Amino acid sequence: MSLISSPYARSHRLASLAERIGDAVNAPRLLVLTDPVRTPDPYVLASRLPAGSALVYRHFGVADRYETAGGLAQLCHERGAYLLVSSDLELADRIGADGVHWPERFYAQAAQARARSYTSWFTAAAHSAPALQKAAALGMDAALLSPIFASNSPSAGSAIGALRARLLIRQSALPVYLLGGIRDETMRRITNSGAAGFAMVEAFNETV
Repeated sequence: MSLISSPYARSHRLASLAERIGDAVNAPRLLVLTDPVRTPDPYVLASRLPAGSALVYRHFGVADRYETAGGLAQLCHERGAYLLVSSDLELADRIGADGVHWPERFYAQAAQARARSYTSWFTAAAHSAPALQKAAALGMDAALLSPIFASNSPSAGSAIGALRARLLIRQSALPVYLLGGIRDETMRRITNSGAAGFAMVEAFNETV
């Protein structure tokens, strides 16, 4: 396999493109989300993360989440990458994660966690302008807006589209990451959108 088509090279190409397109903020430009179906081995994803990117471990309450999250934290940090865990500040604190990602349905828990922790980096899922406004009011540090383009996620709704995404980014008080159908070709359609960066599952999974 040639270097340019290798999984390692492709993952770094995605990170490089996100770096060029994303606005300058002191945060990762590329977020990679785990999925129990589409990315059943999160260690494989973590082992290929470019330095400066972040892995979002979505555990969905599995019994071995503490062990898995601990291993992911060590692997991410060895690679110079960050780790966020989903919906669980206690888990994040215990294993030394860099932050917590909050799905929209857990905004109430996110507000309670924010009141207890101002050191963790909190991101929030958002699917609309009202959700972006609420995430900002709750003190989140960034939002993952989705789905921007058509996505294979079973939970994805109608695509927001590039034009609407640009408007929502301009209106948002938070840095916004774009998620949903994000890959090489679609990232170029949202150049200079004002996005803080990009989040993906499927495109990064194609490299592993």
